[in-house]
This record gives sequence, C-alpha cells and structure tokens, in this order.
Amino acid sequence: MSLPSSVDVAIIGAGAAGLGAARALENSNLSTIVLEARYRLGGRAFTIVTGGGDSPLAVPNITFDLGCGWLHSADRNSFVRIAEQLDFEIDKTRPPWREQGFDAVFPPKERADFIEALDDFYDRAEVAAKGGRDSAASACLEPGNRWNPMIDAISTYVNGAELDRVSILDMDAYEDTGINWRVPRGFGLLVLTYGAPCPRAVNTKVTLIDHSGPRLRIETSQGTLSAAKVIVTVPTNLIAEESIRFYPALPVKVDAARGLPLGLADKIVLALDQPDALPIDGNLRGATMRTAMGSYHLRPFGQPCIEGFFGGRFARELEDAGKGAMAAQAVDEIVAMLGSEFRPRLKPLIHSRWAHDPFARGSYSHALPGHAGDRAMLAAPVDGRLFFAGEATSPNFFSTAHGARDSGERAAKEVMVSIAAG
Repeated sequence: MSLPSSVDVAIIGAGAAGLGAARALENSNLSTIVLEARYRLGGRAFTIVTGGGDSPLAVPNITFDLGCGWLHSADRNSFVRIAEQLDFEIDKTRPPWREQGFDAVFPPKERADFIEALDDFYDRAEVAAKGGRDSAASACLEPGNRWNPMIDAISTYVNGAELDRVSILDMDAYEDTGINWRVPRGFGLLVLTYGAPCPRAVNTKVTLIDHSGPRLRIETSQGTLSAAKVIVTVPTNLIAEESIRFYPALPVKVDAARGLPLGLADKIVLALDQPDALPIDGNLRGATMRTAMGSYHLRPFGQPCIEGFFGGRFARELEDAGKGAMAAQAVDEIVAMLGSEFRPRLKPLIHSRWAHDPFARGSYSHALPGHAGDRAMLAAPVDGRLFFAGEATSPNFFSTAHGARDSGERAAKEVMVSIAAG
C-alpha cells in the first residue's frame, strides 16, 4: 500500500500491538494505516520454516518460531480465541520446562533439590513484594544457596535479564496462570494471519512525530503524512534511544522507556540426525551451576531438531561474538551433556539476534528495580492525540504477544473515546 497524505489514525509498528490496534479500529469508519519499518508484519513474532522445497538446507521441514512461541497463560490469552477463529491448531501438551529427559545429566534428586530452591525463591519474592517496597529481585536469593546461578539463568529466559536488573514489584505483577500452549504452524504465522487484513505500509521507518500543530505530522523513510491521532507501539529501546523523535520532546515517555528496557532471550534451532534416540518434547539442562548456560527443548512437536535458548548478558556476548558463536556454544553444551557421538548429528540452521535487530534491539521488556510504575507512565495518552501500546505497557501480561495485542486494543478504545468526547 502506498503512503497516504492524511489519515485519521496512524499506527506506528506492525507487531502484535499495532495489529491489535488496527483490527480494533477496522469497523470504526476511521481511516487508518499501520506504518512498519520492516518488510513484514509481526515484529517480534516471526515463524521460519527450514528445509524442503528449494531450500539449500539439507534437512526436513522444521517449523520454528524465531520470536514468541508459547501461548502463555493460555486460559486468559486472547490469541487462543483468535487461533480458533482462524482455524489454527492448538497443542496443549504440557511444557517441558520443569522436566528433564536424561537423569545422568541432571539426576532426579538434584533436579528436585533445584526445583525446591527455585520455588522457595519465588515464595520469598512474593512475600517481599507484598511489602510494597521495590528492590532488585536478586535480593530474594538465599545467601550461599548453590542453585543461585541456575535460578539466575532461569531469569535470563523468563525476563531476558539477570535478577539484579529486575524489579521485584514488576516481577510479582506478572500474571502467570501456569497454562501454556503452542501453535504447531507457528505463533508468528498466527500473528501474521491475524494482521493480514490491516492497511499498512511496510519498509516505512518513522523518524519523527511532530505534535506541535493542530494535526500530527509524521516523517517516514517513504515521505510525510498527517494524522489526527497516532498510536505508538514500537519497542521501548527505540523510544529510549530516540530512534523515533517527538517534537515537542516527551522526556517523561523517554524516561519511562529507559526504565523498561528490552532484555535479551535468543533462540537457535539445530537439525538432529537420528532423532528417535531423544524423547519428544523433552528438556535438556545440565546441573552446571552457571548462569551463562543454555536450555534445550528436545524434538518440539516431534520434529527432528533441538531448540536452544540463551538469555541475558550471555546471549548478548554470543551475539556480539559474531557469526557461528551461538551455534558453537549450543553444540558444545549439548555434546558435553549427551556425548561426543552427537556432534556430527547436529546441524545448526538458524538463530535469532534480537539485540542486533535494528527495529527491536532486544526481546521483551523488564522493569529495572525502582521502575515498576513506568509501565503505567508509558501507557498514558498525551493530549488526547498520542497513544501508546506494546507489551511494555501491559500491567500484568508484559513480555507476551497477547499482552501486546491487548494493549493495542486498549489504545484503540482510548482513541475512539477521545474522538467521541470531541
């Protein structure tokens, strides 16, 4: 779609939040457009299918979500209803996160001891949060507990950051119902299909939102347009770094975004030769007592592959180390746990590099200690004309695709209320 000169509502960003806003406005009789810097819809939701067809990779078809992959809190997840409406199958197999496929790698007694230590940590954090005083979640680690490094590693996957950078009040605010489902065809494909009807302009990078006049002027890489209302849904790191500038400046928004940085959780997929030797939907994690470590999902959906996960500072180090570093680390860790005979059976296919993605610069938000209130500050409208959405603005489902989508719908409703109020 070409760039119009004027619209009622311009939506910045075609991730789950922007698409949620656009879908909520589609029957409003308002002219809308979604402006997206990438060549595609979905943002941090992106499904890859490797192998087959004309692919140069000599592997079977493997469906892999490079970004979000789980319908977290599925009993309250708005994408479950959307998946059903769009005829996407939902897999309700229990997640493997607390399970272990190989007792020799992580014996049952050790595993039970770790799970107890992890649960005790969360219990202490919940009690501390009830006191209402914010601090780093690392303060709730039991001094001297041998499992502390691994508990910190779990935080790098969950929060994208180590516990010393995570607000205890924010961590407590997240609502986890413990029900987690998946989309075999890909969560990214579900988001893409959901957003397909939305009017949009891709390859259109927004650089400036000028709200000094009676209408908002938006400067993009494809030209300038004006709008009566704007919904901003871009990741916090882009606001914090002022990749998109506001005129007049909005220091409160920039400061709030800086208090809600995107942590880093990267994924890698490795094709697996002779997969039947490993369990379907198993988990592989060694009792290494290190925070800088990966976690592995064996044969997701029964596919001949292993998904690896790296988070926090260690993921950043692997990204910064350049091409091949993450794959080498994953293969070395798996071989160390399963044996040298697995090395020739593993073929690295693809991995994410969200920190180096210019339109994300991270994976999902966490609140820094002392900044739990920044989510509400970031979400608040400005002058009834500028509205904000995105997973970072969700009070209870931040860091999730459904939290992002729901926030877009919320911002769209705020737009319509402001228009009705005149």
